[in-house]
Amino acid sequence: MAQKVELELVTPKALLRSLEADMVVVPGGEGDIGVLRHHAPMLSTLRPGVVDIHDNNEVSDRVFVAGGFAEVTEDRCTILAEEAVPMAELSQARAEQEMDAARKAAQEAEGDYAMRKAEQRMAVAEAMQAAVQEK
Repeated sequence: MAQKVELELVTPKALLRSLEADMVVVPGGEGDIGVLRHHAPMLSTLRPGVVDIHDNNEVSDRVFVAGGFAEVTEDRCTILAEEAVPMAELSQARAEQEMDAARKAAQEAEGDYAMRKAEQRMAVAEAMQAAVQEK
């Protein structure tokens, strides 16, 4: 029996997942990170994308994250996500609503800070659309 890695996926609103898995694949800022038990300790930013939770040689759960940070220790992966939604709850309609809201924010942005926030929101919406299409 393979050793498991503990996963905690936390948002500002709630603890979304707390479980053990064979492997967790995280959308790191520089590329996907596969986390198994005994992984080298590390910290990483997260880009908008999907966290894949593997158990029994298959993906058992998927969660969309809008960004954040991941901390990996030898036996644990802690994900601090800005926002997270189980893939089962995402739809094409929701992804389109997010894209429309991001476009509106970009059009109404005044100043560098507002434009950066709008661009960030657009990146999240694009990643959400891509995740829904491959669902």
